[in-house]
Amino acid sequence: MITTELKLEYYQALIHKKSEYEGVFYVGVKTTGVFCRPTCPARKPKFENCEFYDTAKQALLASFRPCQRCRPLSHPNHVSELVQLLVNAVEENPEQRWTENDFRKLSVDAATARRQFKKRFGMTFVEYARARRMGIAMKQIKAGNAVIEAQLTAGYESSSGFRDAFSRIMGAAPTLLGDHHILKASWLDTQLGPMIAIADEEALYLLEFVDRRGLEREVERLRLRTKSAIIPGHTAPIISIQSELEDYFNGKRFEFKTPLYLLGSSFQKEVWEQLKKIPPGQTSTYADVAAAIGRPSAYRAAAQANGANQLAIVIPCHRVINSNGEFGGYGGGLSRKRWLLQHEKEGL
Repeated sequence: MITTELKLEYYQALIHKKSEYEGVFYVGVKTTGVFCRPTCPARKPKFENCEFYDTAKQALLASFRPCQRCRPLSHPNHVSELVQLLVNAVEENPEQRWTENDFRKLSVDAATARRQFKKRFGMTFVEYARARRMGIAMKQIKAGNAVIEAQLTAGYESSSGFRDAFSRIMGAAPTLLGDHHILKASWLDTQLGPMIAIADEEALYLLEFVDRRGLEREVERLRLRTKSAIIPGHTAPIISIQSELEDYFNGKRFEFKTPLYLLGSSFQKEVWEQLKKIPPGQTSTYADVAAAIGRPSAYRAAAQANGANQLAIVIPCHRVINSNGEFGGYGGGLSRKRWLLQHEKEGL
């Protein structure tokens, strides 16, 4: 997680085009939809329009496309013609799923492309192209109404590339579900930003902020572990948690009754149940949680279980802090953690 202090440091490096930060971070510019290297000669964006990433792949997954001026996917002092050819080909049709025949049309050896991309960027060309598709898919999904409410309506069915990218994240297109166990996903607007809720007809499986780092991997793990297809839609638990979250953010409730499905080890489930016992507006340490479940020496494991929680707010992992009083980590971001704790204190 890139801290605010680090973001400010990176922003100053961007403003002054400091070459020593090359490869250290990439900046996504929300107003243009592109991501750049620190020394990009383009006009500098305002701080509030910047999102910072450790790797180019993270920027791609966040739906940003490479800047055409600073070319962040190329080494600053050497541009491979082969790599640039393929990057340009992807940008001409970012939804395309590449095959051996596509490489042959460009007179490119697929194995050579794979090696050059891996050496230069730490990912193969296919991984790069897939990341662009996934970024586009997630951007469309995050828009909310078009996908979650309308369920891949005709406008999206006309794009096989988008359906493929969506399927890679969510599991299967609606017409291919067959007899799969079905989970439904819905985006919920909250005061701290949109969240994704995933549930079947009986219980809530996942509740996370949509900008949580690694959300795509969380959804994929959930899909695989439950052997489910995940499609847009609503279920009774989703409707329930949406109502309860509205009450929570309005200060009307701090406990939740929506049925939950806890997908984890027996130890993790013990930790999560203990987290639910921490009163609103109060905090516990990882050591406190470990001691409360009779495992005082397992505070590090308790911290890991805390971080593995997939039901934000409902299982209040934000109420756990370090023994020295510092906030520690939080998947939704420390600013949200501070806000949630203050919100609960003020609401009591």
